[in-house]
Amino acid sequence: MTSPRIIDLSHRIRAGMTTYPGLPAPTITPHLTHEQSRAHYAEGTEFTMGMITMIGNTGTYLDSPYHRYADGPDLAGLDLSTLVGLRTEVFHLEDGWDADHRGIGPDALRGRDLAGAAVLVDTGWSSRFGTEDYGRGAPHLTGEAAEHLVAAGVTLVGIDSVNIDDTESGGERPVHSILLAAGIHVVEHLTRLAEVPSSGARFTAAPPAIEGFGTFPVRAFATV
Repeated sequence: MTSPRIIDLSHRIRAGMTTYPGLPAPTITPHLTHEQSRAHYAEGTEFTMGMITMIGNTGTYLDSPYHRYADGPDLAGLDLSTLVGLRTEVFHLEDGWDADHRGIGPDALRGRDLAGAAVLVDTGWSSRFGTEDYGRGAPHLTGEAAEHLVAAGVTLVGIDSVNIDDTESGGERPVHSILLAAGIHVVEHLTRLAEVPSSGARFTAAPPAIEGFGTFPVRAFATV
């Protein structure tokens, strides 16, 4: 029997990295080094403990409803069954948008049974992650696309772009507003979606159960 293949869809987190332009970069420092720990343990035994300071919107992260709505479920309030092993539908749209038409509408997301699925939108934009180009002119979903996904009964929506909304629209965030109001999780800054088949994979993206927090990095992956 062939073992399933696991495709890591997450960006690595490292000190000083830029995820979303303008947000603070993570700092990673030791609380206890291997060398320092030797004074506390038996000879030949050593440990390290690290400290990280970062905004929840770092790397590949998940948005819970609390991110948008003060009365919505926070990370600790999410049902694991909506985050683990989800039937996955990937829309490979790298050639389905252009610089003049960055908004991906509902027509690009039709033709499949999406009920209960994780819908992942592959735009190819993740190739720019970590560069100045990543935050400008990025593809995104439209409000109409979000309404279509809600009507289709999806469980989670992910994208490999800087944001699922248009960040150059003057502050409007219709996609976040529509999806999170419906209890549909959002995962942004995915990568390697081109390696995931259009159908048949399973998607997992579970954050820590942190109370009073709306977003946090996930180790997102597809099982094929």
